[in-house]
Amino acid sequence: MRQDWLEEGKARFAIANAFYRSTSQVGRDLAILAAALYRRQNSHLRVIDAMTGCGVRSLRYHLEAGADWVWANEGNPELQTLLSENLRQGMTPGTYRITHQDANQLFFSCAQQQDYYDLIDIDSFGSPAPFVSSALWAIKFGGLLYLTSTDGRTTGGHAVDKSIQLYGACARSHPAVHEQGLRLLMGCAAQKAAERGFHIEPVFSIFNGVIHRVMVRVLPRVASTEHYGFLAYCYGCGQFRTAAWRQLGQLGCEVCETASVVSGPMWLGPLHNVDDLSEMAELAAQWQWPQSIQRLLAVMLQEAAMPPYYYLLAEIGRRGKMDVPARERLIKGICDRSYRATRTHLDTQAIKTDAPLKVCLEIARGLRVS
Repeated sequence: MRQDWLEEGKARFAIANAFYRSTSQVGRDLAILAAALYRRQNSHLRVIDAMTGCGVRSLRYHLEAGADWVWANEGNPELQTLLSENLRQGMTPGTYRITHQDANQLFFSCAQQQDYYDLIDIDSFGSPAPFVSSALWAIKFGGLLYLTSTDGRTTGGHAVDKSIQLYGACARSHPAVHEQGLRLLMGCAAQKAAERGFHIEPVFSIFNGVIHRVMVRVLPRVASTEHYGFLAYCYGCGQFRTAAWRQLGQLGCEVCETASVVSGPMWLGPLHNVDDLSEMAELAAQWQWPQSIQRLLAVMLQEAAMPPYYYLLAEIGRRGKMDVPARERLIKGICDRSYRATRTHLDTQAIKTDAPLKVCLEIARGLRVS
């Protein structure tokens, strides 16, 4: 009997020489909630776990989300014995398949056989961009596409040439790059879907301090450019602003007339779907999941429809040359001025608000002397 078994959710598995990051569990937890809701609403759930590793995601999709069928694909054939043993622990024959193919080949093979899936999970190293187009050939309309990026250097504006190569977008450095990583992923999915005449909408997005993950729903209608544009940041005054394609020639800072750095194109629409998050929160409570997940979902609900950037408290303090009031006090002060302001899961020392930074500085100063 092996002694090196681990547990996550209802899954029991070994990792041996496979890659497994326990700190990424939150991203898997949210995916299970979304998948379980899809299963309830559609009475079926067929999953491709395209880069399955040790198989923990495949197990959890079956055991917790109720997946009828899971295709567990792992590019490294040396993990075949480990993966087979892990899946055999929690899944019965006829509910899964194990292969060792290139993910793109797998997706195109599914398309050729008209074998379409409800959820495709691409947990890649680096960027998922090379797999998005082919995954869209294998997904059902209304299905869920889950993407991962571990390349914060590129999405954070430190490798502009690479961001253009991977995302067809210029990623520049600014204080809200954690959110930029999520929006570049969604923008990539939106652009690739538009090539096929499809449309995507977000289900949720999560940044765990290292890894960006976004889940989107693929829909069979003509794509709109409404939420696909650019984000400008002024190093002079710290103000952000968004711009559509036709506004690119007018992107000087509206506050101090300093030239702005421009990132994009990227997704500028909602970061999450409020209805999906509400149902996920209800399910997490029903399952009596840890309070940490329920608190996270509550914060995500608050930030869902806020502008596509955030302000660091340290940045407010630096620009205002002051000690910043407590975050909750600052949020209340901004809301008292009839603006919106919330916490954000992207950084515990930041706020999201539609108030101009100049107004945030005025309010912070007022709170310091009151």
